[in-house]
Amino acid sequence: MRNEQQDELSALINLACRLGAGSAKAICTADISIEDDLANLCREPQCENYGLGAGCPPYVSGPSGFRQLLKEFRQAVVFKLDVPSESLFSSERQDIFRLLHEIAACIEQSAVEMGYLNAKAFAGGSCKRLFCQDNPKCRVLSEGGECRHPELARPSMSGFGINVSKLMQTAGWTMNRANPGNTVKSPSETSMATVCGLVLVG
Repeated sequence: MRNEQQDELSALINLACRLGAGSAKAICTADISIEDDLANLCREPQCENYGLGAGCPPYVSGPSGFRQLLKEFRQAVVFKLDVPSESLFSSERQDIFRLLHEIAACIEQSAVEMGYLNAKAFAGGSCKRLFCQDNPKCRVLSEGGECRHPELARPSMSGFGINVSKLMQTAGWTMNRANPGNTVKSPSETSMATVCGLVLVG
């Protein structure tokens, strides 16, 4: 990797952390694991967000499309947010996933400004529920129109079969999974969960 590209990736990593990420890393796209079975979980058992927005199945290209996309890239930036598990089962969930999308979108835009014109960001959660919850339908799907929030909304990694657990391992992080039954050993401890985003750079 040329020194200039290393500096640019470092700048994107620093940007992610300034925007609120707990950590960010540059990884090789060859280390991103894509699994059809993971994407199929969006459909069966059907996710509550299935078919609601243009960033979720069945309106994304899925694992096969993502594998083709990866051929155009060698480097990516992955970032994570570590949050209290209980917050993902409360009204705070929306704010957490909005921030995830915002960070991903900002990294993508900065990469484009650096000259990586094909940079693509992916986050988590339904863009319809996060940004258009007050609108009956996704404008892209219902009217064939423009996204209401193109500066923020990004496709969900789940629909492409991206193995987030392996992505975390590649970055050298531990995956903390959230579930309603998470408990803590003492009142002073907080059970944490991890959510992450991905930006294909160049």
